[in-house]
Amino acid sequence: MTVALLLHRADGAPLSTSFRKAAFGAADPFARDREIAWEGPDSMSAGRVSFIGDVDVARFPHTETIVVMAGELGLTAAGAAPLVLGRGEGAVIARGTAVRILAASRTLFVSCAVEAEGPNNSGITPLRADAAFKASTPPPAETLLGPTPQCRSDNVFIDEQAEYRAGTWDSTPYHRVVRPHRLNEFMYLLAGGVRFAGPDGSVLTANAGDALFVAQGAPIGWESSERVAKFYVVQNVQP
Repeated sequence: MTVALLLHRADGAPLSTSFRKAAFGAADPFARDREIAWEGPDSMSAGRVSFIGDVDVARFPHTETIVVMAGELGLTAAGAAPLVLGRGEGAVIARGTAVRILAASRTLFVSCAVEAEGPNNSGITPLRADAAFKASTPPPAETLLGPTPQCRSDNVFIDEQAEYRAGTWDSTPYHRVVRPHRLNEFMYLLAGGVRFAGPDGSVLTANAGDALFVAQGAPIGWESSERVAKFYVVQNVQP
């Protein structure tokens, strides 16, 4: 049973995930290059993009978190200094941002995008591995198969209309039962490894440099034996 969708393996191993070539909305600047692995009724998608070129976007049509897997991607918001993302580096482009996007050679990145309407702060927000961590809530005690971990997070971006948050998180080792995932979640592992368990006993292992997506409601467990750090995007989907 597939408990999570792998979007990228750092070691280049083949993926079992199915991708489809599709744009994310009519004004998608990556329309020709996007591959979608998951798209939900909540207007969120997760997948990958292989991009080369130079494009000016007057108003970015959605909010998108990008993490570069290979190559180099330049993002320049109006009135701001250029941000250049290399392998393992990420940023959030807020909807409404005027931005120039540049890749001089073929660049592969994974992404998690969401559409929404209403007011939003535009701009580009970098994700940082050396984040300004603050203590965050650990998993509920009744879901743990062992000691309670120490968890920290640095939530650097919020799109209130889409209930979409992005940032960096880390935790000491822990083991959690298989249970429905509480949120839509995109993850890029910065450090450590995780064994994701399915209800049928299957296990998917992800390590530093891997990217994946877990849909809200998917039955999944967690087991780690070392510190794990990740970039994340989470979205709370209303029933």
